[in-house]
Amino acid sequence: MTALDTRPAQSPTDSTPASPDPVGTAGAATLQPPAASEAAPYRWRWPALAVILAGSVMELLDATVTNIAGPTMRADLGGGTSLIQWLGAAYILAMTAGLLTGGRLGDIVGRRRMFLIGVAGFTVGSLLCALAFSPETIIAARIVQGLFGAAMIPQGMGLMKEMFPPRELATAMGLFGPVMGLSAVGGPILAGALTAVDWRLIFLINLPIGAGAALAALRFLPASRPRKGTRLDLPGAVLASAGVVLLVFPLVQGREHGWPAWSFAMVAASVAVFALFAAHQRRKAARGGDPLVAPSLFGKPAFVSGMVTGAIYFAAFAGFLLIVGLYTQLGLHYSPLKAALTGVPSSLGMIAGMGVAQAARRHGRKVLLAGALVMGLGVLAMIVVSGPGVSPWQLAPALAVAGLGSGLIMTPYFGIVMAAVDPSETGSASGTLSALQQVGGALGLALLGTVYFGTGSVQVALGVAAGMIAATFVAGLMLPRQTRDETPPHPTH
Repeated sequence: MTALDTRPAQSPTDSTPASPDPVGTAGAATLQPPAASEAAPYRWRWPALAVILAGSVMELLDATVTNIAGPTMRADLGGGTSLIQWLGAAYILAMTAGLLTGGRLGDIVGRRRMFLIGVAGFTVGSLLCALAFSPETIIAARIVQGLFGAAMIPQGMGLMKEMFPPRELATAMGLFGPVMGLSAVGGPILAGALTAVDWRLIFLINLPIGAGAALAALRFLPASRPRKGTRLDLPGAVLASAGVVLLVFPLVQGREHGWPAWSFAMVAASVAVFALFAAHQRRKAARGGDPLVAPSLFGKPAFVSGMVTGAIYFAAFAGFLLIVGLYTQLGLHYSPLKAALTGVPSSLGMIAGMGVAQAARRHGRKVLLAGALVMGLGVLAMIVVSGPGVSPWQLAPALAVAGLGSGLIMTPYFGIVMAAVDPSETGSASGTLSALQQVGGALGLALLGTVYFGTGSVQVALGVAAGMIAATFVAGLMLPRQTRDETPPHPTH
């Protein structure tokens, strides 16, 4: 890893000679091999962190806004009920495909360059979303957003590890929790308010944010040199992405077409493609190449159980949020803003759960298991109180409890699973878990959305979600008891 330029007297606009900027942007801070006596941290690390946080917030908001705006968008653009599912699933699928390569491309061409490409592409994708005139164009634009979001998000972790000394890294990482928590509360409210005026505004608002983030990135982000010898496993990325699409597509579209034979054939084909992907990764590792996923990870029972636990939980979490958004708008006929405000107790509960989980970090797996029990109780309470004519105040306690349990699960999850990983496998494991989070979310949107639209019953859909949370508890019993001491990777959203 290239060291940082730590000359304390130099600002981004100083004319002191430096090595060529890989991005070719004059005036930007650069990473330099320091002299042995230099030990000061990167001067502009805190403004740079603000840039990284801005990119994460922009991505997080657009990952969830369609839970609120989806019914309104469908009414305007047309299309079947599956469009509401695809508004989220297409974005998540593209994000998953990009995450498998985005971090590696940062090593190959430089992290700041990839961050800038990601911000620019995400902003253009947002404009395309705002200009969409049909179901096909909005889904295509969401795919563009997801792909470039995946180019942007993975760079933040690598840049932070380069910029911050160990004593400050935990503090810097700790800021993600409050910022993401505020986004989780404020994002749906903002989406509801903007949708009440025009749903296209939820995407147009990204234009000034993206432009500001790009300009600030040019000024403050350090330009690391590409890592020599690192190559992109393009066949592996194609196989993994194809496997996910073959699995999710029939779950979303199969119901509207009466579950034809091709839907089951695609699911079967996804199993074969994932098997090919695993074989390809093993061959690549045996030949000394750079596989997307270290095959040795799948020889660790604790890591495999962690993947199973995460896949089920993230599917249940994403599907639960979709069901709440659909139920409040299509079932209770709330306005987008009222539906967004109804979901606030869930977000507040999640923030509280994260705080409790941090305080109880030493209890490791017990916190996660307690979270599954609490979240399950919240979902069961939703089943009891949901019905025609129910008010937001009647839903609030159940939503708050479900959010509290979710925060208790999510906070220790990454650290617990990473405890089963050797130091040499950390990078691959982190990328695998981030991709798994996205795949689980896509499956949850597809599965629970299909159950809700197929049965027309919120109670049935919530019952499936409760069963998935129970399965999360059972799978969690196989996890390591304690978290790793080092700071775990933060979730993408």
